[in-house]
Amino acid sequence: MAACEVCGNDYHLAFEVRAAGVTHVFDSFECAIHKLAPICESCGVKVLGHGVEAGNAIYCCAHCARKEGVKGAVDHV
Repeated sequence: MAACEVCGNDYHLAFEVRAAGVTHVFDSFECAIHKLAPICESCGVKVLGHGVEAGNAIYCCAHCARKEGVKGAVDHV
């Protein structure tokens, strides 16, 4: 068994996620999201989908990107 690096649960169905060259161990997707999901630069929500990337920033949606001055960001065409 392996212990989750977020909550410490030692779980027989723990899994590994390799991101940016680092291997992480989690007992649930909830813990993986808590640790690895980027945070919107504008509103602070965890970005679970593709989000909007502009420069070095990630936003949850085009609205937040535009709010921070990103030109031309749209959620759909």
